[in-house]
Amino acid sequence: MQGDAVAAIAPAHDLSMLGLFLQADWVVKFVMLSLIFASIWSWAIIVDKLIRLRRLTVQADQFEEAFWSGGSLDELYDRIGNRPIDPMSAVFVAAMREWRRSAQRGLGLTTGNLQQRIERVMGVTVGREMERLEKWTPFLASVGSVGPFVGLFGTVWGIMNSFSAIASSKNTNLAVVAPGIAEALFATAIGLVAAIPAVLAYNKISGDLARYSNRLENFSAEFAAILSRQMDAAEAGE
Repeated sequence: MQGDAVAAIAPAHDLSMLGLFLQADWVVKFVMLSLIFASIWSWAIIVDKLIRLRRLTVQADQFEEAFWSGGSLDELYDRIGNRPIDPMSAVFVAAMREWRRSAQRGLGLTTGNLQQRIERVMGVTVGREMERLEKWTPFLASVGSVGPFVGLFGTVWGIMNSFSAIASSKNTNLAVVAPGIAEALFATAIGLVAAIPAVLAYNKISGDLARYSNRLENFSAEFAAILSRQMDAAEAGE
């Protein structure tokens, strides 16, 4: 009877997600808001990276089709111009620009260090383009590793407040302490909701970026070999 009376006089609590947030301690609210912001930002990064990688794959396919079609490399360079639309085109333009500068300066195509310069500019271009593509990707790893612990901090803080309330009211009835514990556990749930997609997406995007980077490096090596053969032909013609 006494327990029923205590439950009857206990204030009603809204156990919906919005109610749990509004009734939480300000520290727990800050944790929840931080995790919600991190989750939204993570999803923005995920969508942007997936769309961009898909678009770059299509553009790389189109460029390689034009590159290996047997047409003139000079014509392809003139068509692309100084504004390559994808990293693979940028690697090609950087190498051709160095090639043409050497020819225009009268250095000839048999200069010993020309191939080294071309390989260097292609390597720098690949690194620069991959750095742009990898921007904000580490944020996903950070959310995936830190998110659960941030949520756990909010849970621990909320449970501490619940136990403090128990000590103050000297009432251990479940109806009194359950709302506070629910608010605390809600922080952990938000942390997991933010962390799990971030981890999965980070692994997916990292794998796609690694494959795309290998594709750029393979193209650079193949293009360097083509230019090397042309240098050998130029030397043989002298």
